Amino acid sequence: MTNQAPLIDPFARAITYLRVSVTDRCDFRCVYCMAENMTFLPKKELLTLEELDRVCSAFIGLGVRKLRITGGEPLVRRDIMTFFNAMGRHLETGALDELTLTTNGSQLERFADALFAAGVRRVNVSLDTLDEEKFARVTRWGRLAQVMRGIDAAQNAGMRVKINAVALKGFNEDELFDLVDWCAARDIDLTFIEVMPMGDLGNENRVGQYWSLTDVRDRLAERFTLMDLAERSGGPARYVRLTETGQKIGFITPLSHNFCESCNRVRLTCTGELYMCLGQENRADLRAPLRAHPETDAPLAEAVRAAIALKPKGHDFDYSRQRADGQVSRHMSHTGG
Repeated sequence: MTNQAPLIDPFARAITYLRVSVTDRCDFRCVYCMAENMTFLPKKELLTLEELDRVCSAFIGLGVRKLRITGGEPLVRRDIMTFFNAMGRHLETGALDELTLTTNGSQLERFADALFAAGVRRVNVSLDTLDEEKFARVTRWGRLAQVMRGIDAAQNAGMRVKINAVALKGFNEDELFDLVDWCAARDIDLTFIEVMPMGDLGNENRVGQYWSLTDVRDRLAERFTLMDLAERSGGPARYVRLTETGQKIGFITPLSHNFCESCNRVRLTCTGELYMCLGQENRADLRAPLRAHPETDAPLAEAVRAAIALKPKGHDFDYSRQRADGQVSRHMSHTGG
């Protein structure tokens, strides 16, 4: 598709960042992301790898410069490297600036070299604890040693690794400095994320889990000198540098600080639904025009533009009244983080 006028939402924000969930399946069952006994989507509802190529290429033709692949766990999708290799062609032409992924790390040992060959230079790994027993508890099915080998493989392949740690009250509060020190020793950046009210997870108490990153930052300031950084990575994180170690720490704060004013991203699910905001239910169906018009992407591009015209100003997650106000019903794995 030839480049057309860029995607601009109603609040004059250019949409240059697409997050794509390639599967709702995962080999972990993290307590803040999935129920233990998940019912996954039937295969016919999922976009094929060829359809994912078409829709991502359409977005790139409309000005998207950054593509982040998510899941579920993206690397458990069969033949997923076919898709990564296909997207690599847009890096080669210069149409795409960055191809990256967020992963639980379980399959990185297998795929790190192939991902680097496809053009992936950065990878985000979700890791909330360095304690093997606690890791097994929070992921339900996960094995910490396997993830650690994956992180080693990613670094050895030449990729820059960033750890994403969800701040969970009563769970990893006591590991704050352990996580910081471990990342500093390995030259790995670290971002903390506030737990978000998404999905019906049974007995999981979101209000009880919520640990404000304002408190995390205050705790860090007791030991380190924090220097605010102006940089943005195209995502919602705000960064500081720890003067003593030189490392970069990010904070993603959908609850204690709404980051919507600079939002430049939308999210595509593995079924072809486009969510214009992570914290809202409004969405657009891109699968229908994709499948109805296999010979042309023009109707798909029109559907994308119509969806961007409905992008809201922001979300309204709120725990201040001791309940998960602004909660959305879908699981995080459905939207892709």
